Amino acid sequence: MTDLSENADVPEDRGYVRWVLGVPLGIIHLLNAAAVSLALFAGPQADWDHQGYENVGAMCFLAVSLSALGLLITLLPSVRRAMGLWWLAPPLVLGVIAWVRGATLG
Repeated sequence: MTDLSENADVPEDRGYVRWVLGVPLGIIHLLNAAAVSLALFAGPQADWDHQGYENVGAMCFLAVSLSALGLLITLLPSVRRAMGLWWLAPPLVLGVIAWVRGATLG
């Protein structure tokens, strides 16, 4: 009987694993970047624009939520082993930007 765990980490198979894991993570990071850019550049027009403040707050909440989702997916041991640690950078950076924007909104 052969041990199947020896064949699970073959280097030529990592290319497919990276694509399968990288495409959903890339989509999450792109949606996160869009939410952060909307929160930064589509702000309220003046002090009277309460709906603008609420929209920016919602975009900040969405961006922080997407950052948490991206971090949780990336921190899974199998994803971290296949993708590497640099995939932690985009959700961390975007999450911090969104949190600072939300904290300094009002």
